[in-house]
Amino acid sequence: MQCLLADKGYDSDAIVAKAQEQGAQAVIPPRKNRKQPRAYDKALYKLRHLVENAFLHLKRWRGIATRYAKNVASFVAAVQIRCLALWLHIS
Repeated sequence: MQCLLADKGYDSDAIVAKAQEQGAQAVIPPRKNRKQPRAYDKALYKLRHLVENAFLHLKRWRGIATRYAKNVASFVAAVQIRCLALWLHIS
């Protein structure tokens, strides 16, 4: 099953309908002002948040943010090292 993961800013009936039209389930938390809140998969949304935070941590690392590595292999290696450091909880 395909899912559309998005934050509250994308909670509109048009986006949800388009996702369903294309065969995807919309995993978007409802806005506070929605009269009839929709149900969504909270566990899957938490995973989306973890991925978003991983990109945040990667962008905070200067070597990746400024793209010191000039070739693709070195850049991918730097990203992998930083992801390993995040996974091992090393700053």
